[in-house]
Amino acid sequence: MISMSKVISLQETVGKGYAKFWHFKGRYRVVKGGRGSKKSVTAALWVIKNMMEYPLANTLVLRKTFNTHKDSTWAQLKWAANRLGVGSKWQFKKSPLEAIYKPTGQKILFRGLDDPMSITSITVDSGYLCWAWFEEAYQILNEDDFDKVDMSIRGQMPEGYFKQITITFNPWNEKHWLKHRFFDIPNPDTFVDTTTYRCNEFLGDEDRKLFEWMKKHKPKRHRVEGDGDWGIAEGAVYEDWREEDFDYKSISKKPGYRAVFGLDFGYTNDPSALVCALVNKEEKKLYIFDEHYEHSMLNNDIADMLKRKGYSKEKIIADSSEPKSIDEIRGRGISRIRAAEKGADSIKAGIQFIKGFEIIVHKFNCPNISIELSSYVWEQNKAGKFLNRPVDDFNHAMDALRYAMEQIRKGNEVSFN
Repeated sequence: MISMSKVISLQETVGKGYAKFWHFKGRYRVVKGGRGSKKSVTAALWVIKNMMEYPLANTLVLRKTFNTHKDSTWAQLKWAANRLGVGSKWQFKKSPLEAIYKPTGQKILFRGLDDPMSITSITVDSGYLCWAWFEEAYQILNEDDFDKVDMSIRGQMPEGYFKQITITFNPWNEKHWLKHRFFDIPNPDTFVDTTTYRCNEFLGDEDRKLFEWMKKHKPKRHRVEGDGDWGIAEGAVYEDWREEDFDYKSISKKPGYRAVFGLDFGYTNDPSALVCALVNKEEKKLYIFDEHYEHSMLNNDIADMLKRKGYSKEKIIADSSEPKSIDEIRGRGISRIRAAEKGADSIKAGIQFIKGFEIIVHKFNCPNISIELSSYVWEQNKAGKFLNRPVDDFNHAMDALRYAMEQIRKGNEVSFN
């Protein structure tokens, strides 16, 4: 049991909206929800509290890529321990990335699906691997990847213990396997729920104003991030695409391939998006191998990111609506950045050109590009007929991709002088 110098009310600590989630002991707990709905922090609080109550239990925490843990799940669990007033009883290590409950040696282990061997060979020093938590599970587009982990949580448990997999995510795409498997097929061993920011009494007024802004100006995105509903997958702009785990360095050495880079600017409400791809114009193949997707980036942050990734000398085509940003980034050593063409015709022409390519997205490096490809749709009129223009949403990486492909589409017309 948790030992504390003072009693902490879970109602006050966790808040409302998660009572059934907290007490369910079946095989799967699946929560889809919008931003700010407390689903991730509640899962983190549950892990800390229950590991201290079950001294033989260990937990495996998973994301699509391992290197995203430190700033998300690892930090959330550390926050949860402090929130419960038991931070001194836990050791949060960065190398290897893990959390240890000092009185018993129980561990929280962190793994990524980009290293399947680290999952299939997983062992714990003492006790049992009882629980797993998949965070940002929408990024896992291949159900087989989930099944491999699901099968690793097996074996007999001591009396009073239970095996459980917790899944938290934003419901970006209604065609995602998560919907069919957990929400469309009733299973008594599964708890499913949808939560929103409205159940989060800890949000500030500024946060709530942002959702109101989104509801008015980005209703499609609000449907997912605000209301926690499934995204609209019908009428996808790009249909011929797939995810693969490929070696981009090997592909770059093949004849006919050329590297292209596109950058779309954002700040508070929208992210800045970088798309990096290898293109073979003759074979009509487009390999997207890297991305960057981040809010609130200043121009010096973007320049530093490009240098850190090793792209400072590359030809980069950026959003032409911000010439001042392009000049500032160029002044910080990104000398081959230039503005993209702009206008409605350029959007249509760019989309039509890209649609002629087979698009392969790196399975682990580009989760936000996969989300946008799944959610970037044609606009519809009141009768439900699709129009020849895309909805102005889920398009930051898509715009960056279009900018990058200008170098291929326009050829020698593009100058970097």
